[in-house]
Amino acid sequence: MRYNIPMKITTHGANPENLYRAFNLIPPEKILDFSTNTNILSWPDFSLDVETLASNYPDPDCTRLREIISARENISPSRILFTNGINQAIFLLAGLFPNDTAILQPCYTEYSRAFTNAADIFTLNDAGKFGHVIITNPNNPTGRFIPDLSRTIADNPSTTFIIDEAYIDFLRTARPERLTDFHNVIILRSLTKIFHLSGARIGYIIADGNIISALKNHMPSWSVNAFAQDLALRFLSDGEFYARTRDFYRVNTPIFMAGLRKAGFDVMDSDVHYFLVKVDDDVDVIRRFLTKGIAVRHTRNFAGLEGKYIRVATRSTEDNMRFIAAMKGEF
Repeated sequence: MRYNIPMKITTHGANPENLYRAFNLIPPEKILDFSTNTNILSWPDFSLDVETLASNYPDPDCTRLREIISARENISPSRILFTNGINQAIFLLAGLFPNDTAILQPCYTEYSRAFTNAADIFTLNDAGKFGHVIITNPNNPTGRFIPDLSRTIADNPSTTFIIDEAYIDFLRTARPERLTDFHNVIILRSLTKIFHLSGARIGYIIADGNIISALKNHMPSWSVNAFAQDLALRFLSDGEFYARTRDFYRVNTPIFMAGLRKAGFDVMDSDVHYFLVKVDDDVDVIRRFLTKGIAVRHTRNFAGLEGKYIRVATRSTEDNMRFIAAMKGEF
C-alpha cells in the first residue's frame, strides 16, 4: 500500500508532529527526529535578560553582528545583511532576480517556491547559459560539497552565483576556498543550523554593496528580533561550542554511516552531518519509522530523488544505534 504525503504539510524536515497528522498516527511522548539538520548538542549555560530583550526594539541594522562577520571575512560591513533566517534572504533575492535564473538540482525546496520562473539544471556545465545560478554548497539534501567552485565562477563572469552555505560549518574537511572576492557571487549563510537557533530565525547575506542596499530596501524594519541577535552574538563569541560541535559530528557521522553500510544499506557519500539512504519507497519507510517514534525526511519534492531515498541526520550514539536497529527491523 502506498501512502500519499501532503506536501504543504511536510515540505521540510523537523516539525515531526505534522508527519504524524499526515499519516493519521498519534505521536509518542518522545520522537527521535532524524529529519532535521540542526545541531543536537546542548546550549552553553546562557542567562538571558528576557524582559529587556522583549521590551525594546532590536537593532534594525544588526550592527554588532555585522562588525563580527566583517572582521572574520575581511570585508566591509556594507556588504553584509542579516535576515530573518535564510528563507527571508531567498525570497528577497527572488524579488531582485525574478527571471533568467537556474537552480542546480537537487536543491533546498524553498528556492523553487521563491524563484517560480527558474529553470532546473543538473550540471555546472550549464551555468553560463543563465544570468543567475543557485547552488547549495554543501548540497541540501545530498550533503555533498563542491570544492572548486572558484573555477566555474571565474569562467562565467556574466553569471551571478547565489551560493547557499547554510551547512558550511558542518564540513568535515578544511574550510574551503574564499569566494567573497568575486564580484559575481552572493553568499547565504545560516546561524540557525550550527547554533541550533531554528526558532529564533537568523542568517545573513554577503554580496556587493549595491545588491545589499537593494535587498535592504525591500526588507521590513526589525526583521531580526532581539532574541535572535543576542543569542547569535553569544554563540559567535563562543569558540568552544563551535569546536565541540565540529568534533562531535566529525567523529560520529562516519561511524553512523559505516554502521548502516555494515548492516547492508546503501548510504550515499556526504561531506557533512546528514546523508541520503537509498530505499524502495520513502513513504513506506517513513510510516514504519513513525510507529517506532522515529522521524526521517522524505525526498518526494527533491528533483532527481523522487522518493527513492530518505534523508537522515546524525544524532547521539544511542539514537543512531536505535535508528540502525529500526532499519534492520529489530524493533
